[in-house]
Amino acid sequence: MPENIFVVGLDDWNLEVLQKLPGAEDHRYHQLLEIDELQAEDIEFEQLLDKAQRHLESFGEPVNAIVGYWDFPVSSLVPALCERFGLPASSLESVAKCEHKYWSRLEQQKVIDEHPQFATIDLEQHATLPEGLHYPLWLKPVKSYSSKLAFRVDDDDSFNDAVKEIREGISQLGGPFEAVLERVQLPPEIAEAGAQACLAEEAVEGAQLTVEGYSFHGEPRVYGVIDSVSYPESPSFLRYQYPSVLPEHIIEQVSDISKRVVRQVGLTETAFNIEYFVDVEQDRIRLLEVNPRHSQSHARLFEEVDGVANHYYMVSLGLGREPRMPHREGPYEMAAKCFLRAFNDGVVHRVPTAAEIEQVERDLPGVSVQITTEQGARLSEQQARDSYTFELADIHVGANSQRELTAKYEQCVEALPFDIEEIEE
Repeated sequence: MPENIFVVGLDDWNLEVLQKLPGAEDHRYHQLLEIDELQAEDIEFEQLLDKAQRHLESFGEPVNAIVGYWDFPVSSLVPALCERFGLPASSLESVAKCEHKYWSRLEQQKVIDEHPQFATIDLEQHATLPEGLHYPLWLKPVKSYSSKLAFRVDDDDSFNDAVKEIREGISQLGGPFEAVLERVQLPPEIAEAGAQACLAEEAVEGAQLTVEGYSFHGEPRVYGVIDSVSYPESPSFLRYQYPSVLPEHIIEQVSDISKRVVRQVGLTETAFNIEYFVDVEQDRIRLLEVNPRHSQSHARLFEEVDGVANHYYMVSLGLGREPRMPHREGPYEMAAKCFLRAFNDGVVHRVPTAAEIEQVERDLPGVSVQITTEQGARLSEQQARDSYTFELADIHVGANSQRELTAKYEQCVEALPFDIEEIEE
């Protein structure tokens, strides 16, 4: 009998990736909850949990795995559902320790020194620069994703502006995240801070990278390191690129740090990805963020280079099996996910047509395009954005050299016509 695997927030693009995994002929993938309700502005965690549970209970066949690759609320719904149905997953508490940025920092400092200085800010009072921290800083809610409401501040004016914006928008995710914290035992510091606090962290510089790994029966393993390259003079990502070009000793250090942190927070039976800043010249590493899931943004990268997408780890662990992945058996030596962005708000009057995209993908082997905006959209109101830019398209590129990768990307951008009427702030 095929194994029934329920994917929270399953979408067409990722279903296509899942159906190419080894053993996919023995799996049946089912959508559990829709993307729109998981990314709505008024998320109700308990309602989503109950709806998903009712759907599973009425399925009428065995449920063999419940998995997900999105951030909150998916990352918290998966362990809560798995606990109810007796399926393999990390505990909700271990996931909350990662998702609550302040709690995560408190856990990290117990086992590593490679983290930025940090402190919470009371948004209810007149927020001021925390004692011991200096500009430049990053201000961010203790619960957010995709760098939303994360601001770099360099002086008192930008600090106050960032606090105002965070105060106005923090409840969108912080409110629903309260329901998760109510389900776990909290240390006093986290109980006091709650889910709608703000974190200040020292700004660190250097190359950005992401460590991808998994923990099985409590033993963490690292299976890949990806470089995150930003646009010039901007914190917004230009591309994710695999494998990393950083020195091997750096790869070994971030892998060791990641394993220590994963053991400390108690993640197990799950994939994870951990982001870092690395100053190679100063040999200085700073852990940025711990995510208790693999990154679906990296799926095609592993597929092109290693031969199988990293979704394979999620599926194997969800079924209670240790993953066995090929290594460097893909068609290309390197791969990247590139983000085509607009840096000013505007209204989208035209996006590339399906025929234009198909032509680009025919002309450029190893290239696939996913448009992330739509005709008629106001960029500042769409889901695909961060605090500074607006996504127009995700462009996946496989290549055998850096020169080839760059050339394919540039040809692709030139062949994808957008018409956007800019709007002043």
